Amino acid sequence: MFDRSQAWRFPELDYARGIDALYLAFKPEFGGDRVFAFTVGLASMIYEAYGGKDEFYFVDTVEPQPIYNAARNVEIAVWKLSNARDASGQLFLLSNDSGGDPPNLSFEREFGKLIAHQDVLARILAQRENRTLRRIVQQLPTVFLPIR
Repeated sequence: MFDRSQAWRFPELDYARGIDALYLAFKPEFGGDRVFAFTVGLASMIYEAYGGKDEFYFVDTVEPQPIYNAARNVEIAVWKLSNARDASGQLFLLSNDSGGDPPNLSFEREFGKLIAHQDVLARILAQRENRTLRRIVQQLPTVFLPIR
């Protein structure tokens, strides 16, 4: 999955990436590997938010709004992990285990860190460029925000 030559496009996902792959992970009719679709979607969305770069130099500029939007999309993805269910009421993907004592919420903690890092970086970049981040009011936490 992390082979650069693939460019985050895989025939198993009909070459979907970013939010399209994230949507695919929660489609009831999708019969493929949901974990793969979710991971490719999340990773390629964040990669795209950084302008498709994996190396940065001091003089490089990065748009803060796509990074902010990516943080919101991670929040939506985490919400979907805990709430999106198939027709029989089963979660599409299992992430947290609330049955134990204490409950294992390690995935939520890790996603929380990822969200916080994206938010902090977006704010730093916005201040550097004297820009204002457009805060998106999410009416339904099921619609992913565009990155580009």
